[in-house]
Amino acid sequence: MKTVFITGATRGIGRATALLFAQRGWNVAFSYIKNTEAALDLEKKIRDSGGSAFVIKYDVASFDMCRSAVESALERFGRIDSLVNNAGISLNGLVSDTNDDDWKRIFSVNTDGVFNMCRAVIPHMLNRNCTIVNVSSMWGITGASCEAAYSASKAAVIGFTKALAKELGLSGIRVNSVAPGVIMTDMNSTLSEDDLKALADETPLGRIGEPDEVAKAIYFLASDESSFITGQTLSVDGGFVI
Repeated sequence: MKTVFITGATRGIGRATALLFAQRGWNVAFSYIKNTEAALDLEKKIRDSGGSAFVIKYDVASFDMCRSAVESALERFGRIDSLVNNAGISLNGLVSDTNDDDWKRIFSVNTDGVFNMCRAVIPHMLNRNCTIVNVSSMWGITGASCEAAYSASKAAVIGFTKALAKELGLSGIRVNSVAPGVIMTDMNSTLSEDDLKALADETPLGRIGEPDEVAKAIYFLASDESSFITGQTLSVDGGFVI
């Protein structure tokens, strides 16, 4: 049975992705950093559905923690076939109001976290037809006013994805990313109804996306269904960025 490791899986896209992989018969190892109640609830839902789940609490900004988490998952399931780097944080505000700690923290999670997890898991994936899927954002492609730090961190994920795909192709590891648009998650819960309506109106499909729609794209890139795709960024944004 294949195993997926998903970071930041207690809510939104990560949670939907964990449930989808479990439904498709994969073992699911997943991480969280704060919400223990949500993590245990997700673990229970996966197990109640007949799946196997393993939950680990740690900070992806720490390489040592990432390496330890990967080793724990390997002890539990014996293998990791796909890594989904989903953990991320947002930051709204003008560049002139962004301090050093804000900038460093958003990169430590959104960008360094991807690097740390890849570095920890790659030695265990070599020559095994494995996959890595990194969660970027449409703002990593086009940039967002008052979200420069977030946009930059997500753009770095796309560049890293392309380079790593070239590096690992002959080692049997495919590396891709998804770039979600406006998705109905906690990260966007602070937006007003008017703001959400305006964003929906800007989207060619005329609505806000759902977490499970991104999860399906992630699963596609992680599975054998995308066996000749690597180094790509799949936009799941309803056509927002065209």
